[in-house]
Amino acid sequence: MSDQTPQFGQIPSEAEPDEAALEAGRKLFAGECTFFHGTQRLDQLPPPMGVEIAFAGRSNVGKSTLVNALTGRKTLARASSQPGRTKQLNFFNLADQLVLVDMPGYGYAQAAKDVKEDWQGLMFSYLRGRPNLRRVMLLVDARVEFKASDIAVMELLDKAAVTFQLVVTKADAVKPTPLQRRVEDVYAAARAHPAAHPHVFVTSSDTGSGIAELRAALAGLTD
Repeated sequence: MSDQTPQFGQIPSEAEPDEAALEAGRKLFAGECTFFHGTQRLDQLPPPMGVEIAFAGRSNVGKSTLVNALTGRKTLARASSQPGRTKQLNFFNLADQLVLVDMPGYGYAQAAKDVKEDWQGLMFSYLRGRPNLRRVMLLVDARVEFKASDIAVMELLDKAAVTFQLVVTKADAVKPTPLQRRVEDVYAAARAHPAAHPHVFVTSSDTGSGIAELRAALAGLTD
């Protein structure tokens, strides 16, 4: 992959999906998507059914908002009114082809110890032991530099040998030059972690930038 990093709303040309891939992503995410299970306990996880994609990130990074943007629904996934309060794994069935998992936010207190407390129990066990988990989409805020909790989670994913892909959110809230610097930092983080996918998505749930490309990539994981 080229070291070139994208400007807002762009991705490297070699990774850009073709029209067929974009249409496949559009069709998949236009399908019915329903919540079917939520749990705070490992022994109450639903039986594996098809490919699972988990969405992870710090509290307030926009996980639920991104899931809603991908599926074209405003209230499918609901964020807690108090950051750091949601502790449940929420499972959504997308057209019987893909399961989306909205994970609890981490690092509300901006300390790596919160990752150990909140994630080395249920979260780490889920990530390490779920046989049909294809990828973790790890969201990072375009406006905020990496925190200790972000680094700790990437190290946990490396340790668990779970492939993760970094997704920059809220890109519309940052001017082009600082956004480019932030994206370069995110690409550097991807190169530094063995479990990280080399390509980074740059998205805005408000403007829709990058959403079609992310849909296409996720649809490709169902093959």
